Amino acid sequence: MEFESVHNYYERQVLEYLVQELGTDFGSDRMADVACVALNHLPPRYIRYDVDMTFYLSPQETNEMREKIAQACQDAITYVERRDAKKAT
Repeated sequence: MEFESVHNYYERQVLEYLVQELGTDFGSDRMADVACVALNHLPPRYIRYDVDMTFYLSPQETNEMREKIAQACQDAITYVERRDAKKAT
């Protein structure tokens, strides 16, 4: 049985959103922390192929998922920034 193609659909979506929003200046460790926090606030959606997910979603469902990704990422950014600010003091 091969499971290498199985992955959480949100992983790539969250990382793409974060790179677009934060660029590369945020730091890879902080980016990974933000991604983990965001992913832990999204439901798992395991698939084998991304095309399967996009094919079966309605435009409304796609928009809802994008909104959930954006909200989870923004909340995670705020959380990590506050955490880092507390560490600095």
